[in-house]
Amino acid sequence: MIAPVVALLIALAGPADTTRLLPDSLPVLDTLPVLPIQPVEDSLSERIPSRLVLPISLQLQPDTTAPRKRRKSIQVSDWYERRLRIHRYLAYTTIPLYAFQAIAGNQLFQESSGAPEWAKTGHRVGATALAAVFTVNTVTGLWNLWDSRSAPQGRTRRTIHTILMLASDAGFTYTGIKLSNEAENSLEKRKQHRNLAYASMGVAIAGSGMMLIWRD
Repeated sequence: MIAPVVALLIALAGPADTTRLLPDSLPVLDTLPVLPIQPVEDSLSERIPSRLVLPISLQLQPDTTAPRKRRKSIQVSDWYERRLRIHRYLAYTTIPLYAFQAIAGNQLFQESSGAPEWAKTGHRVGATALAAVFTVNTVTGLWNLWDSRSAPQGRTRRTIHTILMLASDAGFTYTGIKLSNEAENSLEKRKQHRNLAYASMGVAIAGSGMMLIWRD
């Protein structure tokens, strides 16, 4: 009687299913449903608020502009600026000299030897002053032109200015040396003297004015 009772108690105390699962009897994992796995980067990017995205105006854009060419530095002598200052200041003095020469010359043209003394003396003094100014400006201008020969910037402007001023030099030289003496005794020569002097003034004013207007 005792043996059957003990066997019954052991059976009641053990698990309902006492069958041992061997490794070969485990359920196959492929039969289980596969859950989709989201990448960490995608899940994080979806949680970032859209307001944190930079606006288009602040985003980096590819640089499509052409690179600017840097100007090549040209070295000139220390006296270049000094000569340029002298050249410029003397050029300003020609304006009142032109005006005085026109007034005095008109008196000589109309009255010849009967012109007032101030016109005769003043015209000679004015012509001498103009000759001195043009001599200094011709030297300083040509010197600076040579000193800046390697600078491409403004080369056309400087060249045209030089040609005009040299043409004015030639006109004033011919007017003062050749026609001034002949004009005292001939009306025709006085007309040539006056016309060529006015033409030389006009060329000089055009050459000086272009340097103020034409900027590189």
